[in-house]
Amino acid sequence: MAPDYEVYAIQYARAIRPSSDYFLGTDPHDGPAPIYYYVWLIRSADRCILVDTGFDAQRAQERGRDFQRCPTEGLRNLGVDPADIDTVVITHLHYDHAGNLNLFPNARFVLQDEEMRFATGRHMRHSLVQAPFELSDVLDMVTHNYAGRVKFVDGAHDLTDGVRLHHVPGHSMGLQAVTVTTARGRLCLASDTAHFFDNIALGSPFKITTHVAQTLEGHDRVLELAGGYDRLIPGHDPAVAELYPAHPDDDLIFILHEPPSDSPGPA
Repeated sequence: MAPDYEVYAIQYARAIRPSSDYFLGTDPHDGPAPIYYYVWLIRSADRCILVDTGFDAQRAQERGRDFQRCPTEGLRNLGVDPADIDTVVITHLHYDHAGNLNLFPNARFVLQDEEMRFATGRHMRHSLVQAPFELSDVLDMVTHNYAGRVKFVDGAHDLTDGVRLHHVPGHSMGLQAVTVTTARGRLCLASDTAHFFDNIALGSPFKITTHVAQTLEGHDRVLELAGGYDRLIPGHDPAVAELYPAHPDDDLIFILHEPPSDSPGPA
């Protein structure tokens, strides 16, 4: 039987941007709105798996983001040494999900085949397509692959008992979501399949997308995988920090294996 994992969202940065940046269709809010940046830790009695690696202070300055702390600080506050992480799932290679790779010297990085093809392929000659990527991060992943430290998967993949990866292209062509068995049921870490609950509820994808129709299909897919909004964790929504209890030792860590305080879905 699969273990019941603990799952944590670790916030490391934030920004205020026009809310129209967050929706491809009509924005119902139309004003400045926050966006939060997270990485996620999946932990059992004998295993720690990190999902995504965030970015650093320099990248935050370059991109106009408010950097709150290195993601590894959150890990340490959970009693996890970055050097002890042996598996890091990279949901996709955008700058805010795949920086800091060298802070995890003993990790194997798990990536969809399609994401590496996309990030190193012909479409990257277009500045609009390459905008959410950082060349140095992509080159770091190539370097780690040459060193034998990247595990490539193609589609759905059982990472370990109770943790499964799912290819959900759209926002990026090799984007993957993660489902995790917990005491309150199966959670879906959607990453950027949906940045916000409202992307799904309004049928309006985040503006950065490589394929609108696939992104919309991805919304349906992650909601189905989660079994409902109360077990769906979007990639950047401040509502996660509002709905889930903060860790007693760190108010930027949110406990996802406990139920939310209210329904995050549409009214």
